[in-house]
Order: sequence, then structure tokens, then C-alpha cells
Amino acid sequence: MRYWDASALVPLCVLESTSASLRKLAVQEGLVTWCLSVVEITSAVERRAREGALSESGRAEALANLSQLANAWTEVTAIPAVRERANRLLGTHALRAADSVQLAAALVAVEDRPGGHHFVCIDTRLRQAAGREGFRVTDCR
Repeated sequence: MRYWDASALVPLCVLESTSASLRKLAVQEGLVTWCLSVVEITSAVERRAREGALSESGRAEALANLSQLANAWTEVTAIPAVRERANRLLGTHALRAADSVQLAAALVAVEDRPGGHHFVCIDTRLRQAAGREGFRVTDCR
């Protein structure tokens, strides 16, 4: 299984330097992510639009790309299980709340057996924590 953090999904919606390599990786197997990744990605798209980094047509295209992705990916929705693991992760790693939830969702997705499973992420701190938890970390910077 290959779990995708929202940071790695954004370049599938918005053109970035990592977009081409991530698109190749995305077609290799299905995408698995947290059920609220769509909110994180929407936030990233809207922030870029507010800052002028995306035109209105670029914003619309990015949100359409997101909609297509979200209809195709598998979501982890087990909120109590994710919350429990996220709280543990906050005490173990120097993570922000949303990052702890992403890593917790990945652990739930693999039933707490991360060995042999991949974690796709751009954020350095989250990538390091996922590696310490036992995931094979895909560096997509």
C-alpha cells in the first residue's frame, strides 16, 4: 500500500516541480489518504489563488483536478482510531496536529504494520516521523 499525505497530493492538482514524478508514481497503484486531505488540499489551492500564484482559471482547474482525484482515491475514515494514534504520535514526534493525523491515518490503513508499505510525502518532518514509525518513505521533493 502507498499512503499519500496531502503535501504529495497537491502537486497532482497544481503544477509544481514535483508534479511529473508524482503523477508517474500515482498511476503505479491506487491512492490512499485521510478523509480530510481534500480540505488540506483545497486550503493549499485557495491560498495560492489569494496570493496570486494561481489565476482564476488555474484555481478552477486545480479544484477540478482535486475533485477527480478525490473520487478515485481510498479514504481512511476511522476517526476514533486515527485520533488515538495521532495523540500518541504528538508525544513521540515533533509534528503539527494535521501531520500527526495524516501519519495516524496511514497507520490505521496498514493496521499498525507499516513495514513494507510506502508513505508519500513532501514535508521533511513528517517524512522523518513516518520513517521512524516503520514506513518506506518516498521522497518526492
